[in-house]
Amino acid sequence: MKISKELKFGFLLFIAIGLYFLLMEGLGFSDLYYLRILNIFIIIYGLNKIIKSNLSEGKKSYLKNLFSSGLTGIIAISLSILGLVIYLNFKDAAYIKNLSEAFLFGGNPSIAQYSFGLFIEGITSVLIVSFVNTQYWKTKNVFIDNVES
Repeated sequence: MKISKELKFGFLLFIAIGLYFLLMEGLGFSDLYYLRILNIFIIIYGLNKIIKSNLSEGKKSYLKNLFSSGLTGIIAISLSILGLVIYLNFKDAAYIKNLSEAFLFGGNPSIAQYSFGLFIEGITSVLIVSFVNTQYWKTKNVFIDNVES
């Protein structure tokens, strides 16, 4: 059984994001929201890497690369949110309150509400990064789409 490249890269991105957040937690920086935002660079790197991989294999369709990049990001974000839910279930209830005060939420969200909000934010970021990365590669004239005039 062959695992799709998007699943493989999505899993690797999930591992990288997880390690980044565990490192921040271990160093005591998890309450600094601006450091949490830096995970976007992991996403940019990973989604750019899958486009490069596709191009090196001769897959030069703009839409297929856009789809591949977006799917990879969605897999990574979904796995990351699942990992967060599991992690938060092992932490005490006060921990999520600390996270929500330092980031986008107010009040006292449940784990489900917090995870859903992060999922929406993550998917939005992934779709934007996928589009921008694909547009970047389009400016390099690497895509060959057969469009009949």
